[in-house]
Amino acid sequence: MTMDLHSLPQVTHRKRRRGRGIGSQGAKSGRGQKGAGSRAGAYSKAGFEGGQTPLYMRLPKGRGTKQRFRSQVVKAGAVAVKHLNQFSNGTIVGPEQLREAGLIGRLDKTVKIVGGGALGHKLTIRAHFATPGAKATIESAGGTVEIIS
Repeated sequence: MTMDLHSLPQVTHRKRRRGRGIGSQGAKSGRGQKGAGSRAGAYSKAGFEGGQTPLYMRLPKGRGTKQRFRSQVVKAGAVAVKHLNQFSNGTIVGPEQLREAGLIGRLDKTVKIVGGGALGHKLTIRAHFATPGAKATIESAGGTVEIIS
């Protein structure tokens, strides 16, 4: 059986009655009672929440001058000299090795070697910063400190 245009089921829509009072439109049509919001062409400002305090007024405002720069400050991951004893003699210790050992958290931060404790064997330390005391401790054990940028 072929289907032709004249054999398709007929789709009809009920015609909307206009200008016959409120009965044909559904009384207030979801616009409440009287007022500007019930009229045609009514609009509200962006961010208006029906009289409730808007979100942009409820949020705290950033005051002061240092707050906007706080996220740009780079903090260094500090590693004490005594924690470097876990590496074997003659090892080159850089940020990747410190990360694998769990001494620093993230590789995008800078690494700073600080004094505190003694070093028992010779190591080559590669870090962004080193305190003078830590540098003296590492060099007295026969190791070297390389400052990386």
